[in-house]
Amino acid sequence: MTDPNNPRPEALAHEVLQDPAMDQALDWLIALQCPQPGQQAEFQAWLARDPAHAHAFDKAQGAWGGAPVHSAAVALAAPRKPSAWRRIQPHWKPLATAAVLVIGLFSFSSLPMRLQADHLTVVGERQRLQLEEGANVLLNTNSAFSSRVQNHQRIARLYQGEAFFDVTATHGLPLEIDAGPVRASVSDTAFAVRYLNGEAQVQVQRGDVDLSNTFDDARVRLSAGESIRIGPKGFGQPAKLDANKDLAWVRGRLIFENCPLSEVLAELRRYYPGWIVNTNEQLASVAVTGNYRLDQPLDVVRSLAHITSATLSEYPALVILN
Repeated sequence: MTDPNNPRPEALAHEVLQDPAMDQALDWLIALQCPQPGQQAEFQAWLARDPAHAHAFDKAQGAWGGAPVHSAAVALAAPRKPSAWRRIQPHWKPLATAAVLVIGLFSFSSLPMRLQADHLTVVGERQRLQLEEGANVLLNTNSAFSSRVQNHQRIARLYQGEAFFDVTATHGLPLEIDAGPVRASVSDTAFAVRYLNGEAQVQVQRGDVDLSNTFDDARVRLSAGESIRIGPKGFGQPAKLDANKDLAWVRGRLIFENCPLSEVLAELRRYYPGWIVNTNEQLASVAVTGNYRLDQPLDVVRSLAHITSATLSEYPALVILN
């Protein structure tokens, strides 16, 4: 019997296609990651309008974490008796197909953000941009970005993802960059901003960056070689930046030094257009050191499986380590 609180991927994909409330709930999940003024009130009004909305939003939140696809991965990775292979083998196809459907549907749910963004990158893509008056931007994988002139200021906004800014000194308009809970004011500097899952991180390679947060309007100045995280409740403590490792993605690399495999896989998932699942908890804490190309995430997973002696199973849009 199917558990209504933990739907199978096929059922989830069908439900999103058939249920307008679920489709709207997925839209709200994306919009609330980087809400515009007044959107929080609109969301609360939407919730109150129909009990089905709250139910759909709860279910969408649970699905967003990947539980249905993870369940499919566990089923795919379960040991199979040789005598039963002919009977079980075809079952991976609808599960993997459902995984692809879920990924595609979640992409459609980003429509509100995509309508606001001027520039978008898909998973695994990087894009170089040149803003007016001496600002160059490198957008990393799965990122959304826009820029405009407002009230005699240049305003750039990172809706999600990661971007590296190289800003030269000019006598033109100042550049302000919004990324969720943080705003950066910059001139003649090079730095990176990451905004994922409601938390931002700023890493300064050159020059100084003046930051303010949306929680209490606290202000921090970061200098070259420093980084800081900013969450919904404000600034964390500044930390030392290892630019060679932490900004390796700017050069097209991913560098890990004694990093737990769980964290390595979390980073690789940002670049792989599918699902990477580890079903062996003992592998999660294995320390990994390596220098890899970020445009070949599947090859990196294969290499990790080899050095950890893990079993690797590959399916359409789904890779399983066990």
